[in-house]
Amino acid sequence: MTDFLKLAVPGVQKLAPYQPGKPIEELEREYGVHNAAKLASNENPLGPSPQAISAMASSAKDVWLYPDGNGFELKQKLSSKLGVSPDMITLGNGSSDILQFIMQVFVTSDSEVIFSQHSFAIYPILTQMMGATSVVPAAKEWGYDLEAILAAITDKTRIIFIANPNNPTGTWLTEAEIASFLARVPEQVIVVLDEAYFEYAIDPATEASGYPDGLQWLEKYPNLLISRTFSKVYGLAGVRVGYGISHPQLTNLMNRVRPPFNVNSIALVGAAASLDDEEHLARSVATNAAGLKQLMRGFDEMGLGYIPSAANFISVDVGREAAPIYDALLYEGIIVRPVANYQMPNHLRVTVGTEIQNSAILTALKKVLA
Repeated sequence: MTDFLKLAVPGVQKLAPYQPGKPIEELEREYGVHNAAKLASNENPLGPSPQAISAMASSAKDVWLYPDGNGFELKQKLSSKLGVSPDMITLGNGSSDILQFIMQVFVTSDSEVIFSQHSFAIYPILTQMMGATSVVPAAKEWGYDLEAILAAITDKTRIIFIANPNNPTGTWLTEAEIASFLARVPEQVIVVLDEAYFEYAIDPATEASGYPDGLQWLEKYPNLLISRTFSKVYGLAGVRVGYGISHPQLTNLMNRVRPPFNVNSIALVGAAASLDDEEHLARSVATNAAGLKQLMRGFDEMGLGYIPSAANFISVDVGREAAPIYDALLYEGIIVRPVANYQMPNHLRVTVGTEIQNSAILTALKKVLA
Protein backbone atom coordinates (compact mmCIF):
# COMPACT_ATOMS: atom_id res chain seq x y z
CA MET A 1 0.00 0.00 0.00
CA THR A 2 1.17 3.52 -0.75
CA ASP A 3 2.52 5.37 2.30
CA PHE A 4 0.50 8.56 1.96
CA LEU A 5 2.28 10.12 4.91
CA LYS A 6 5.43 10.30 2.80
CA LEU A 7 3.47 11.99 0.01
CA ALA A 8 2.10 14.70 2.29
CA VAL A 9 3.78 18.11 2.31
CA PRO A 10 6.53 18.35 4.95
CA GLY A 11 4.64 20.68 7.27
CA VAL A 12 1.64 18.34 7.46
CA GLN A 13 3.76 15.21 7.96
CA LYS A 14 4.88 16.42 11.38
CA LEU A 15 1.48 17.61 12.58
CA ALA A 16 -0.72 15.78 15.06
CA PRO A 17 -4.50 16.25 14.78
CA TYR A 18 -5.94 18.88 17.10
CA GLN A 19 -7.59 17.26 20.13
CA PRO A 20 -10.80 19.11 21.07
CA GLY A 21 -12.37 18.93 24.51
CA LYS A 22 -14.29 15.73 25.29
CA PRO A 23 -17.99 16.07 24.34
CA ILE A 24 -20.62 15.62 27.05
CA GLU A 25 -22.26 12.75 25.15
CA GLU A 26 -18.98 10.83 24.96
CA LEU A 27 -18.31 11.26 28.67
CA GLU A 28 -21.77 10.11 29.70
CA ARG A 29 -21.59 7.12 27.34
CA GLU A 30 -18.11 5.96 28.35
CA TYR A 31 -18.18 6.74 32.09
CA GLY A 32 -21.82 6.06 32.86
CA VAL A 33 -22.39 9.48 34.42
CA HIS A 34 -25.39 11.75 34.02
CA ASN A 35 -25.89 15.51 33.95
CA ALA A 36 -22.23 16.05 33.16
CA ALA A 37 -20.80 19.56 33.16
CA LYS A 38 -18.49 20.52 30.32
CA LEU A 39 -16.14 23.25 31.48
CA ALA A 40 -13.39 22.60 28.96
CA SER A 41 -13.90 24.66 25.81
CA ASN A 42 -14.64 28.20 27.02
CA GLU A 43 -18.22 28.20 25.81
CA ASN A 44 -20.87 30.57 27.17
CA PRO A 45 -22.93 28.55 29.70
CA LEU A 46 -25.96 30.76 29.01
CA GLY A 47 -25.93 29.78 25.35
CA PRO A 48 -26.90 32.11 22.49
CA SER A 49 -29.22 35.08 22.61
CA PRO A 50 -32.92 34.08 22.35
CA GLN A 51 -33.09 36.49 19.44
CA ALA A 52 -30.30 34.58 17.70
CA ILE A 53 -32.01 31.23 18.31
CA SER A 54 -35.25 32.54 16.85
CA ALA A 55 -33.52 34.04 13.82
CA MET A 56 -31.54 30.87 13.13
CA ALA A 57 -34.65 28.68 13.43
CA SER A 58 -36.50 30.90 10.96
CA SER A 59 -33.59 30.77 8.51
CA ALA A 60 -33.49 26.95 8.43
CA LYS A 61 -36.09 26.78 5.69
CA ASP A 62 -33.66 28.48 3.31
CA VAL A 63 -30.64 26.20 3.82
CA TRP A 64 -31.11 24.75 0.33
CA LEU A 65 -29.75 28.08 -0.93
CA TYR A 66 -26.09 29.04 -0.76
CA PRO A 67 -25.36 31.71 1.86
CA ASP A 68 -24.51 35.29 0.99
CA GLY A 69 -20.85 34.79 0.15
CA ASN A 70 -20.08 38.40 1.04
CA GLY A 71 -22.02 38.36 4.33
CA PHE A 72 -23.53 41.76 3.55
CA GLU A 73 -25.98 42.06 6.47
CA LEU A 74 -23.49 40.88 9.10
CA LYS A 75 -20.76 43.15 7.75
CA GLN A 76 -23.14 46.12 7.83
CA LYS A 77 -24.05 45.45 11.46
CA LEU A 78 -20.44 44.97 12.46
CA SER A 79 -19.49 48.12 10.58
CA SER A 80 -22.09 50.13 12.48
CA LYS A 81 -21.25 48.61 15.87
CA LEU A 82 -17.46 48.88 15.54
CA GLY A 83 -17.25 52.13 13.61
CA VAL A 84 -15.20 50.65 10.76
CA SER A 85 -15.78 50.46 7.03
CA PRO A 86 -17.24 47.17 5.69
CA ASP A 87 -14.20 46.80 3.44
CA MET A 88 -12.10 46.36 6.59
CA ILE A 89 -14.03 43.23 7.65
CA THR A 90 -13.24 39.65 6.68
CA LEU A 91 -15.66 36.92 7.73
CA GLY A 92 -14.51 33.47 8.75
CA ASN A 93 -15.77 30.05 9.77
CA GLY A 94 -14.66 30.91 13.29
CA SER A 95 -11.79 33.28 13.95
CA SER A 96 -9.36 30.43 13.24
CA ASP A 97 -10.27 30.96 9.58
CA ILE A 98 -8.96 34.52 9.80
CA LEU A 99 -5.68 33.36 11.30
CA GLN A 100 -5.26 30.80 8.55
CA PHE A 101 -6.02 33.32 5.80
CA ILE A 102 -3.35 35.75 6.94
CA MET A 103 -0.83 32.91 7.14
CA GLN A 104 -1.67 31.79 3.60
CA VAL A 105 -1.21 35.31 2.30
CA PHE A 106 2.19 36.06 3.84
CA VAL A 107 3.95 32.94 5.13
CA THR A 108 6.18 30.53 3.21
CA SER A 109 8.63 27.83 4.26
CA ASP A 110 11.32 30.53 4.48
CA SER A 111 9.32 32.62 6.96
CA GLU A 112 9.39 32.95 10.72
CA VAL A 113 6.28 33.35 12.87
CA ILE A 114 6.53 34.62 16.45
CA PHE A 115 4.19 33.72 19.30
CA SER A 116 4.71 33.33 23.03
CA GLN A 117 5.22 30.28 25.19
CA HIS A 118 1.86 29.21 26.68
CA SER A 119 -0.14 30.79 23.84
CA PHE A 120 -2.99 29.39 21.75
CA ALA A 121 -2.26 26.02 20.11
CA ILE A 122 -3.51 27.07 16.68
CA TYR A 123 -0.47 29.34 16.18
CA PRO A 124 2.14 26.54 16.07
CA ILE A 125 -0.26 24.32 14.12
CA LEU A 126 -0.69 26.89 11.36
CA THR A 127 3.02 27.67 11.32
CA GLN A 128 3.93 23.99 10.98
CA MET A 129 1.28 23.54 8.29
CA MET A 130 2.93 26.29 6.23
CA GLY A 131 6.35 24.73 6.77
CA ALA A 132 7.54 27.93 8.44
CA THR A 133 9.70 28.33 11.55
CA SER A 134 8.10 28.94 14.95
CA VAL A 135 9.94 31.44 17.14
CA VAL A 136 8.69 31.12 20.71
CA PRO A 137 10.06 33.55 23.32
CA ALA A 138 9.62 32.48 26.93
CA ALA A 139 6.57 33.78 28.76
CA LYS A 140 6.85 36.32 31.57
CA GLU A 141 4.66 35.57 34.58
CA TRP A 142 2.55 33.30 32.34
CA GLY A 143 1.94 36.14 29.87
CA TYR A 144 3.61 37.81 26.91
CA ASP A 145 7.12 39.22 27.23
CA LEU A 146 6.78 41.89 24.56
CA GLU A 147 10.41 42.99 24.85
CA ALA A 148 11.56 39.42 24.16
CA ILE A 149 9.22 39.25 21.17
CA LEU A 150 10.59 42.49 19.76
CA ALA A 151 14.13 41.18 20.21
CA ALA A 152 13.21 38.01 18.28
CA ILE A 153 12.17 39.86 15.09
CA THR A 154 14.41 39.21 12.08
CA ASP A 155 14.18 39.94 8.39
CA LYS A 156 12.38 36.59 8.05
CA THR A 157 9.60 37.48 10.48
CA ARG A 158 6.26 37.75 8.71
CA ILE A 159 3.64 37.46 11.46
CA ILE A 160 3.48 37.97 15.23
CA PHE A 161 0.51 36.49 17.11
CA ILE A 162 -0.61 38.27 20.29
CA ALA A 163 -3.65 36.86 22.10
CA ASN A 164 -5.22 39.36 24.49
CA PRO A 165 -6.46 37.94 26.83
CA ASN A 166 -4.26 34.91 26.27
CA ASN A 167 -5.54 31.35 26.07
CA PRO A 168 -4.94 29.21 28.17
CA THR A 169 -3.42 31.48 30.82
CA GLY A 170 -6.03 34.27 30.86
CA THR A 171 -3.30 36.92 31.19
CA TRP A 172 -3.76 40.27 29.49
CA LEU A 173 -1.80 43.24 28.18
CA THR A 174 -2.58 46.85 28.97
CA GLU A 175 -3.20 49.66 26.52
CA ALA A 176 0.19 51.21 27.25
CA GLU A 177 2.00 47.91 26.72
CA ILE A 178 0.40 47.23 23.36
CA ALA A 179 0.79 50.82 22.15
CA SER A 180 4.51 50.77 22.94
CA PHE A 181 4.89 47.38 21.26
CA LEU A 182 3.10 48.34 18.03
CA ALA A 183 5.19 51.49 17.70
CA ARG A 184 8.36 49.39 17.54
CA VAL A 185 7.28 46.55 15.23
CA PRO A 186 8.64 46.98 11.67
CA GLU A 187 5.88 48.01 9.28
CA GLN A 188 6.40 44.96 7.04
CA VAL A 189 5.63 42.56 9.92
CA ILE A 190 1.95 41.71 10.41
CA VAL A 191 0.74 41.81 14.01
CA VAL A 192 -2.33 39.66 14.66
CA LEU A 193 -4.11 40.82 17.81
CA ASP A 194 -6.31 37.85 18.69
CA GLU A 195 -9.22 39.22 20.73
CA ALA A 196 -11.42 36.12 20.95
CA TYR A 197 -12.29 36.97 24.57
CA PHE A 198 -12.57 40.73 24.03
CA GLU A 199 -16.11 41.13 25.35
CA TYR A 200 -15.36 39.27 28.58
CA ALA A 201 -12.15 41.08 29.40
CA ILE A 202 -12.38 42.79 32.77
CA ASP A 203 -9.41 43.11 35.11
CA PRO A 204 -10.48 40.79 37.99
CA ALA A 205 -8.42 42.78 40.51
CA THR A 206 -10.17 46.10 39.87
CA GLU A 207 -13.39 44.83 38.24
CA ALA A 208 -12.90 47.61 35.71
CA SER A 209 -12.85 47.36 31.96
CA GLY A 210 -9.34 48.73 31.59
CA TYR A 211 -8.75 46.27 28.80
CA PRO A 212 -7.70 47.96 25.54
CA ASP A 213 -9.77 47.88 22.36
CA GLY A 214 -7.40 47.06 19.50
CA LEU A 215 -9.53 48.97 17.01
CA GLN A 216 -8.02 52.24 18.22
CA TRP A 217 -4.70 51.39 16.54
CA LEU A 218 -5.95 50.32 13.10
CA GLU A 219 -5.63 53.72 11.45
CA LYS A 220 -2.10 54.27 12.72
CA TYR A 221 -0.79 50.76 12.01
CA PRO A 222 -1.84 49.26 8.65
CA ASN A 223 0.11 46.09 9.56
CA LEU A 224 -2.36 45.31 12.38
CA LEU A 225 -5.05 42.62 12.06
CA ILE A 226 -7.61 42.11 14.82
CA SER A 227 -9.49 38.81 15.02
CA ARG A 228 -12.67 38.26 17.03
CA THR A 229 -15.34 35.60 17.27
CA PHE A 230 -18.99 34.87 17.99
CA SER A 231 -18.04 31.51 19.56
CA LYS A 232 -17.40 32.84 23.07
CA VAL A 233 -19.56 35.50 24.69
CA TYR A 234 -22.18 35.29 21.92
CA GLY A 235 -22.60 31.53 22.45
CA LEU A 236 -22.41 30.50 18.78
CA ALA A 237 -19.50 28.05 18.94
CA GLY A 238 -21.59 25.35 17.27
CA VAL A 239 -22.22 27.29 14.06
CA ARG A 240 -18.73 28.79 13.74
CA VAL A 241 -18.45 32.43 12.77
CA GLY A 242 -15.63 34.90 13.41
CA TYR A 243 -14.23 37.99 11.75
CA GLY A 244 -11.11 40.03 11.19
CA ILE A 245 -10.76 43.81 11.07
CA SER A 246 -7.80 45.26 9.20
CA HIS A 247 -6.61 47.72 6.58
CA PRO A 248 -8.66 47.24 3.36
CA GLN A 249 -5.56 46.04 1.53
CA LEU A 250 -5.11 43.20 4.01
CA THR A 251 -8.82 42.41 3.79
CA ASN A 252 -8.59 42.25 0.00
CA LEU A 253 -5.65 39.85 0.17
CA MET A 254 -7.36 37.56 2.67
CA ASN A 255 -10.49 37.47 0.53
CA ARG A 256 -8.34 36.11 -2.30
CA VAL A 257 -7.67 32.95 -0.30
CA ARG A 258 -11.00 32.80 1.54
CA PRO A 259 -13.07 29.88 0.20
CA PRO A 260 -16.43 30.76 -1.36
CA PHE A 261 -19.36 30.57 1.07
CA ASN A 262 -17.06 29.84 4.02
CA VAL A 263 -19.64 31.05 6.57
CA ASN A 264 -22.94 29.19 6.50
CA SER A 265 -26.29 30.95 6.27
CA ILE A 266 -27.49 30.00 9.76
CA ALA A 267 -24.28 31.33 11.29
CA LEU A 268 -24.59 34.62 9.40
CA VAL A 269 -28.16 35.14 10.60
CA GLY A 270 -27.40 34.10 14.18
CA ALA A 271 -24.39 36.39 14.45
CA ALA A 272 -26.30 39.37 13.05
CA ALA A 273 -29.17 38.82 15.49
CA SER A 274 -26.75 38.44 18.41
CA LEU A 275 -25.46 41.95 17.86
CA ASP A 276 -28.96 43.30 18.51
CA ASP A 277 -29.29 41.70 21.97
CA GLU A 278 -27.28 43.92 24.30
CA GLU A 279 -29.18 42.58 27.32
CA HIS A 280 -28.00 39.01 26.73
CA LEU A 281 -24.45 40.22 26.19
CA ALA A 282 -24.50 42.13 29.49
CA ARG A 283 -25.97 39.14 31.34
CA SER A 284 -23.30 36.85 29.91
CA VAL A 285 -20.49 39.19 30.98
CA ALA A 286 -21.97 39.62 34.48
CA THR A 287 -22.43 35.86 34.90
CA ASN A 288 -18.81 35.34 33.94
CA ALA A 289 -17.49 38.00 36.33
CA ALA A 290 -19.44 36.46 39.22
CA GLY A 291 -18.30 32.98 38.22
CA LEU A 292 -14.64 33.96 38.17
CA LYS A 293 -14.98 35.29 41.72
CA GLN A 294 -16.71 32.09 42.80
CA LEU A 295 -13.98 29.89 41.37
CA MET A 296 -11.16 32.01 42.80
CA ARG A 297 -12.75 31.92 46.26
CA GLY A 298 -13.05 28.16 46.00
CA PHE A 299 -9.45 27.72 44.91
CA ASP A 300 -8.30 30.01 47.72
CA GLU A 301 -10.20 27.91 50.27
CA MET A 302 -8.47 24.78 48.94
CA GLY A 303 -5.08 26.48 49.01
CA LEU A 304 -4.66 26.12 45.25
CA GLY A 305 -2.72 28.57 43.12
CA TYR A 306 -4.22 29.96 39.94
CA ILE A 307 -3.43 32.45 37.21
CA PRO A 308 -5.65 35.57 37.48
CA SER A 309 -7.74 35.69 34.32
CA ALA A 310 -9.50 38.38 32.31
CA ALA A 311 -11.33 35.84 30.15
CA ASN A 312 -14.11 33.26 30.70
CA PHE A 313 -11.77 30.57 32.04
CA ILE A 314 -9.11 30.21 34.69
CA SER A 315 -6.09 27.93 34.92
CA VAL A 316 -5.67 26.36 38.35
CA ASP A 317 -2.48 24.77 39.68
CA VAL A 318 -3.42 21.47 41.35
CA GLY A 319 0.02 21.15 42.90
CA ARG A 320 0.91 17.91 41.15
CA GLU A 321 0.69 16.32 37.72
CA ALA A 322 -2.75 17.35 36.50
CA ALA A 323 -3.51 14.46 34.12
CA PRO A 324 -4.66 12.03 36.86
CA ILE A 325 -6.80 14.78 38.40
CA TYR A 326 -8.40 15.42 35.01
CA ASP A 327 -9.20 11.70 34.69
CA ALA A 328 -10.64 11.54 38.20
CA LEU A 329 -12.89 14.52 37.50
CA LEU A 330 -14.35 12.70 34.50
CA TYR A 331 -15.72 10.04 36.84
CA GLU A 332 -17.37 12.89 38.77
CA GLY A 333 -19.06 14.07 35.57
CA ILE A 334 -16.82 17.12 35.15
CA ILE A 335 -14.93 17.88 31.93
CA VAL A 336 -12.11 20.41 32.19
CA ARG A 337 -9.07 20.95 30.00
CA PRO A 338 -5.60 19.56 30.73
CA VAL A 339 -2.93 21.91 29.41
CA ALA A 340 0.27 19.88 29.60
CA ASN A 341 0.65 20.47 25.85
CA TYR A 342 1.09 24.16 26.73
CA GLN A 343 4.02 23.31 29.05
CA MET A 344 1.68 23.62 32.03
CA PRO A 345 1.63 20.04 33.37
CA ASN A 346 0.30 20.95 36.83
CA HIS A 347 -2.55 23.14 35.60
CA LEU A 348 -6.12 22.50 34.54
CA ARG A 349 -8.03 25.13 32.57
CA VAL A 350 -11.57 25.54 33.88
CA THR A 351 -14.24 27.33 31.87
CA VAL A 352 -16.43 29.61 33.97
CA GLY A 353 -19.88 28.05 34.12
CA THR A 354 -23.14 28.82 35.85
CA GLU A 355 -23.18 29.13 39.64
CA ILE A 356 -24.33 25.50 39.89
CA GLN A 357 -21.65 24.25 37.51
CA ASN A 358 -18.94 26.22 39.31
CA SER A 359 -20.05 24.70 42.62
CA ALA A 360 -19.93 21.25 41.03
CA ILE A 361 -16.34 21.59 39.82
CA LEU A 362 -15.21 22.96 43.19
CA THR A 363 -16.89 20.10 45.07
CA ALA A 364 -15.50 17.49 42.69
CA LEU A 365 -12.01 18.98 42.74
CA LYS A 366 -11.94 19.01 46.53
CA LYS A 367 -13.00 15.35 46.53
CA VAL A 368 -10.42 14.09 44.03
CA LEU A 369 -7.58 16.08 45.63
CA ALA A 370 -8.31 14.70 49.10
